[in-house]
Amino acid sequence: MLIHTDGACLGNPGPGGYGAVLACDGHNMELSGGYKLTTNNRMEILAVIAALESLTETCDAQVVTDSMYVRDAIEKGWLSKWKRNGWKTAAKTDVKNRDLWVRLDGLLAKHKVKFSWVRGHTGHPENERCDELARRAAQGRELAPDTGYKP
Repeated sequence: MLIHTDGACLGNPGPGGYGAVLACDGHNMELSGGYKLTTNNRMEILAVIAALESLTETCDAQVVTDSMYVRDAIEKGWLSKWKRNGWKTAAKTDVKNRDLWVRLDGLLAKHKVKFSWVRGHTGHPENERCDELARRAAQGRELAPDTGYKP
């Protein structure tokens, strides 16, 4: 399974959206959603969550993101350290977006996922499509509240 994700925010914070493109065995699926008031980082994480939650069975997945924040949290072990430290950073402050990291952590326990990074806005077709989906979702008329966002 190959998953491309992106998040977007029209202002940060502001209206936001996420987009994901999933590809497996020649089949593609696109996902997107928008929120009234959120942040770009929350949408980057939520894009991965939405993609993994859409999977109907446990699988190996490669997630390609333009968010170093998301990639590094997993691949550099930040998420594991945050959990061990009671959801505190190395600076002893509360981890931002904890609600989403907890959700993602549960999904990572279910699926075998590797993360890689691609520079955004450089013409990468799947990343550009995810960006388009995320921006369009952020511009939606009836956006959901991001109940986990705390200004």
